[in-house]
Amino acid sequence: MARLILSMDGLVLKEIGLNRERMTIGRRPSNDIQIDNLAISGEHAAVVTILNDSFLEDLNSTNGTLVNGQPIKKHFLKNGDVVELGKYKLKYIAEAAQPTDTAIFDKITTAARPEETLKPAPEAAPNAVETPEPAAAPMALGAIQVLNGANAGRELDLTKSMTTLGKPGRQVAVIARRPQGYFITHIEGASFPTVNGQPLDVQAHPLKDHDVIDIAGIKMEFFLKS
Repeated sequence: MARLILSMDGLVLKEIGLNRERMTIGRRPSNDIQIDNLAISGEHAAVVTILNDSFLEDLNSTNGTLVNGQPIKKHFLKNGDVVELGKYKLKYIAEAAQPTDTAIFDKITTAARPEETLKPAPEAAPNAVETPEPAAAPMALGAIQVLNGANAGRELDLTKSMTTLGKPGRQVAVIARRPQGYFITHIEGASFPTVNGQPLDVQAHPLKDHDVIDIAGIKMEFFLKS
């Protein structure tokens, strides 16, 4: 699990695990990471974490947010990045990420889901008759088909745990494959992608068969394969 190391003037204050999809940083007690200092805005910044990737967003703070000395609005965090909020520093520490693949659009990356640890099955009691449990229905494979632009008609199977879509610096979203289904989350850009004409909010949005997604002007249809 990725984590942030909070320090001030070289003194480590605490270590925070990024164990939620979205965690806010700010002066108010309602924040996930509270820094009680007047240089920090009430809600200063947020960190969105999906699988092995974390994204930092400045929430229009008064004094701004720096990463490695450079002001940012949204930033893809890399291992060792140092986030500066006034006199406070948050060092981002990430576990080794799985390899990524590149596919269509300006940028589409996919990350493999970590392998599950296999546990040895318990030994059966003597003379016990084992009744096999019914197999769970396999999850339908999701896919997207591009509806306009240079890649119109192309399809991409969503076989990986995470697929990042969009145009970096303009608008980026992530489609995550979970046991409950497919979810889309806004990551980067002042304007949010839309699903069936409705803009997303900061929370992950579940996708349904034949939903139409618009990311940076590129329309694509999400569908489930039988």
